[in-house]
Amino acid sequence: MSSDTHRATAAAILPLVGGPDNVTSIAHCMTRLRIGLRDRALVQEEALKAVPAVLGVVDDDTYQIVLGPGAVARVTPEFEALVREAPPAPPASPAHPAPPATAEALRARGTALKEARAARNSTPVKLLLRRIANIFVPLIPALIGCGIIAGLNGLLTNSGLLPAVLPALAAIASGFMSLIAVFVGYNTAKEFGGTPVLGGAVAAIIVFPGVAKIEAFGQHLAPGQGGVLGALGAALLAVYVEKWCRTWVPQAVDNLVTPTLTVLLTGLVTLFGLMYLAGEVAEGIGWFADRLLATGGAFAGLVLGGLFLPLVMLGLHQALIPIHTTLIEHSGYTVLLPILAMAGAGQVGAAIAVYYRLPRNRSLRTTIKSALPAGFLGVGEPLIYGVSLPLGRPFVTACVGGAAGGAFVGLFNQLGAGFGSTAIGPSGWALFPLLDGPTGLGTAIAVYAGGLSVGYAAGFAATWFFGFTPQMLRDLDTDPDPSPATAPPSPEPAPA
Repeated sequence: MSSDTHRATAAAILPLVGGPDNVTSIAHCMTRLRIGLRDRALVQEEALKAVPAVLGVVDDDTYQIVLGPGAVARVTPEFEALVREAPPAPPASPAHPAPPATAEALRARGTALKEARAARNSTPVKLLLRRIANIFVPLIPALIGCGIIAGLNGLLTNSGLLPAVLPALAAIASGFMSLIAVFVGYNTAKEFGGTPVLGGAVAAIIVFPGVAKIEAFGQHLAPGQGGVLGALGAALLAVYVEKWCRTWVPQAVDNLVTPTLTVLLTGLVTLFGLMYLAGEVAEGIGWFADRLLATGGAFAGLVLGGLFLPLVMLGLHQALIPIHTTLIEHSGYTVLLPILAMAGAGQVGAAIAVYYRLPRNRSLRTTIKSALPAGFLGVGEPLIYGVSLPLGRPFVTACVGGAAGGAFVGLFNQLGAGFGSTAIGPSGWALFPLLDGPTGLGTAIAVYAGGLSVGYAAGFAATWFFGFTPQMLRDLDTDPDPSPATAPPSPEPAPA
């Protein structure tokens, strides 16, 4: 897609969110343009959903516009440039009618469910999980890039090709992971209101080679001990120490005293407490994940795959981000992500069943056709909020498909064919380049593909036979919009 197209998308979005004067902040994650708004009443949501490149919206702590992987990274700088360069303009008048949209009834239900979920998610625990997610989400692109390069390096090593290039690829793939604690510390301090570079400074202590000379709790420390969990704890402590210092340090010497005390006090606690404790927690997480799948196998996979969609709906999936990152740091990959990805497979299978069970509902079939390609690539939000969740029963049968796929992958883990993902973020077909495991890439790909196939099939079958009551079929298997189809609708996505 050309840069002109991305700029046109940005230009279409800007007036529909109230114009440049209504935008207070701009950021993006894997699939979403995240905008801070002064007045959300100025957003023309229906017209925004009708923009061809927009897959959906989420009204959360920031206003999030789902554009999909790849597209969002190209539209965001164009959007930033328009906000920066454009003269103040009055918001687009809501008096102009929004373009007609299809699947209106389901979208209305999805909107109501989204609002109810947003109200439930405004609890202290969920807000804390969201802030923790904000620390790790900006790191995902680097994790993905380095993970794919690590996989390429493994393939070349096993094949014996290009031996002169292997050390360079190893350095490129490992450099970020060797310093990920510093980035976590920086982002933690930034998220919790401290000075970001001080958070990075105390987290850097964890990866400094010289810590091997320091003894704590009767043993010498190891560089990197505690990893991202230690960095998270150290930077959070630094934020509180810094704020405490600023309450009593005279302003004239604040620039000298506050940074010094922050780094010194937090550094000592990190070296003689946090590194050891966080290291033990990280070891425990790795041991538990290995034992869970080695002994629980199919049952553990069934539970994880079946419950992941409800976790997403409750916002609790964000608690898994530091766990995934810890597992990647500990063993090179996270064994949990391929199993959790089966939830998306069940969702895709359920959507295909809905498509064929409702042959006369052209509006809903258009929604499914527009959202399925993204669903196969692991972006399942449009299918969740635009199809399965508003319908009710198909959401449950989608979870059944996820449980079946998770059980398949879990069984092979128990049989010794364990594997995982070297990065977090992608799922569906997009996860294939990131697979790795002790039994080899071929086995990992085969088991993961088998799990996806089982998830698709089980989600389809469960939805076909149990996803509709006779009354639902009578009500839904009609064409609610006899006019020619216009732009595909853009259902509401689930939280990040």
